[in-house]
Amino acid sequence: MPILIRYAPTSLTREQYDKVNEILQENGPDGPPQPLQLHVMFGEGSDLRVSEIWESEDVFQQAWDGSIKAALNTAGIELSEPEKFPVHELWGSRVAGG
Repeated sequence: MPILIRYAPTSLTREQYDKVNEILQENGPDGPPQPLQLHVMFGEGSDLRVSEIWESEDVFQQAWDGSIKAALNTAGIELSEPEKFPVHELWGSRVAGG
């Protein structure tokens, strides 16, 4: 079952966000992992947020433990465990099969 992940750090700037992406690209230059279905960054100034939809909680947890958590720490982002919500429906003009 797909899962929505919501990252709510105490503070997140565009510079920190870009640094995390740079670190993740260095560790996996092939682009986003296949199980990551959607990634959205939103907000203003130093109050940015990120939400993602992953194929399953297991594949998210592997990515979190494998590289995401370390990249956030390296970029100086204070974040407890992200919120997780089961996705019951996913559709839209840019969603496969939607």
